[in-house]
Amino acid sequence: MTDSDYDDFAEAYARQNETGLFNAYYEKPAMLGLAGDVAGRRILDAGCGSGPTMAKLGEAGAEVAGFDRSTGMIGFARERLGQEADLRVADLADALPYGDAEFDDVIASLVLHYLEDWSGPLAELRRVLKTGGRLLVSVNHPVIFPVVYPDSDYFAVTKYTEDYDFAGHKVWLTFFHRPLHTMTDSFTAAGFRVAAISEPPPAADTPPELLPDGLEPDKSFLCFLFFVLEAV
Repeated sequence: MTDSDYDDFAEAYARQNETGLFNAYYEKPAMLGLAGDVAGRRILDAGCGSGPTMAKLGEAGAEVAGFDRSTGMIGFARERLGQEADLRVADLADALPYGDAEFDDVIASLVLHYLEDWSGPLAELRRVLKTGGRLLVSVNHPVIFPVVYPDSDYFAVTKYTEDYDFAGHKVWLTFFHRPLHTMTDSFTAAGFRVAAISEPPPAADTPPELLPDGLEPDKSFLCFLFFVLEAV
């Protein structure tokens, strides 16, 4: 199974992300913490999956919209958020179905590292953001790649594929490693200013049995890297 077959394992993927360490107790709470007070803000969730982050943002008073390239994921998001939710099937690699300067914030959780070219997607995200708006990004931490693949070149943009198990479904996902300076150069070229880079710990309420051996809930570990970017 390849990374293009998300519809085939959407249910297993969504179910595991509801309770797993990396999404439920790390990426999602960290992203919501960086978003802060979102009451009254119009927010786009780029690559929204089954909609857990959209649900939390809506509960916090934001006006939310979301898209994903997987029709299966959008189906689960609609079950969660209701038939009237602003959900669309769209691909970040293409032109987005939103107007210019339509959003106060965009959240791109664990999306960009699937893409070889960031220039077009970042240009589209900048287009739909108001000037002064924020793009919040999480990606695989670039330091991990040369640790796992010691013969690799950290400074090269490199395609690699890994297998994962989602509730008994073995799938192969393809990513693109890029060094930190390449990421920040891409952000700047697209019209963003880096306001913050974050390497947070897992949530304080993380069940101890989910943590790697020796890791406490308040201790950071190498996993994802987070950016807060301002549209200039």
